[in-house]
Amino acid sequence: MSLRGIESVWICVFVLGLVASCAQRKEQSIATPWGEVLMEDGASNSDSTALADTFDLPQIQAGGELIAVTMNGPATCFDYKGKKLGTQYLLCNRFAEKMGVAVRVEICRDTFEMLRKVQLGEADLLMFQMPRTLVSQANVQLGDTLPSLVPCGATVDSCATSWVVNSEKKQLIAALNQWYQPSLVAQVQQEERYLLSTNSVRRRVYAPMLNRGKGVISRYDHLFMTYSMNIRWDWRLMAAQCYQESTFDPRAKSWAGACGLMQIMPSTANLLGLPMARIYDPESNIEAASRYLAMLERRFSDIRLRSERLKFVLACYNGGYNHIRDAMALAHRDGKDTQRWSNVAHYVLLLSSPQYYNDPMVRYGYMRGSETVDYVERIMQRWQSYRGVRVAHPSFGMIQPQKAVKKGRFTRRKSHPEPATATP
Repeated sequence: MSLRGIESVWICVFVLGLVASCAQRKEQSIATPWGEVLMEDGASNSDSTALADTFDLPQIQAGGELIAVTMNGPATCFDYKGKKLGTQYLLCNRFAEKMGVAVRVEICRDTFEMLRKVQLGEADLLMFQMPRTLVSQANVQLGDTLPSLVPCGATVDSCATSWVVNSEKKQLIAALNQWYQPSLVAQVQQEERYLLSTNSVRRRVYAPMLNRGKGVISRYDHLFMTYSMNIRWDWRLMAAQCYQESTFDPRAKSWAGACGLMQIMPSTANLLGLPMARIYDPESNIEAASRYLAMLERRFSDIRLRSERLKFVLACYNGGYNHIRDAMALAHRDGKDTQRWSNVAHYVLLLSSPQYYNDPMVRYGYMRGSETVDYVERIMQRWQSYRGVRVAHPSFGMIQPQKAVKKGRFTRRKSHPEPATATP
């Protein structure tokens, strides 16, 4: 079948879906003895029509929320460490900030679902670069039965694509067209690159080993020893993870809000009962992180071999539990041994590919899998380098951390007492 034929079939399915939705709504209406038609929720037909006719930009601003539909992906919208990113989302968020409202994103499985929600007024904006040809064909097929769809706002002229809004929201359409400038795309892409880089973490870079000869990894070794015992972890593994998270800087903070030595998110701190006033305290931060690691390990109790389970826990700490379970589901489907991190890591990497993050089996969409796989690998390698450290020197708690003097996975510190300026 030709591309034009496929598009025609798609439009027919879209129109039939809308008609069915409208028919279903009509079946749910009730006629009163005095002749007024009530919907199932008790609202009159006239009231609902009036609401639909008037729900434009002023009503969105009064409600404080813009509802946008899109599909999951790196160019549209995805979750990263509890925050939303993606070019289309960042653009939409800028528009929403200008209008004085928040953005509520609803992720759809396909373009039909997105168009349907906008057409029926269930969403304010289709935050996706939709081909204008599909929008035009949908309007032709619909005729006068429902409000038409209007391409507006963020547009890619070279691809003939744009966002889409219900034609009844005239003030929203005008505001989007007045706001959008093509230069905004480059601005939000530059913003996203910065947020995804290590430069977005505010921290000082310290050496990964203070004194190997004296058995000192960091000034926090006594805390790693104390709280790793509670969860039966090697304290040196916890130290290796801490260096990956914050380079032993207790004041480290990421743009997403992760704080302290173990980069605990505020939501996680709340879950663990760690007050924000104490989140930068080294002992409180490490103690809370140890409890969180224990919680994650219990959630991976189905991984029988503990040496493998620890890798799953580290991956979850970085990339999120649900994404790791998505990767495990894909590995299981393909007949791979999901007890081995190396097998699951392959699918974690594949979750950055549309073929995989759009798979019906994947419930939580796109993830930056390379970052998570690299995170686990670096910690395990640093742990191996730390395993030669057996007993810390009695005075290690008094030793001041030294800044790293150059880039490198296992940067060595200078022997002179004055530390050099760190290079992130």
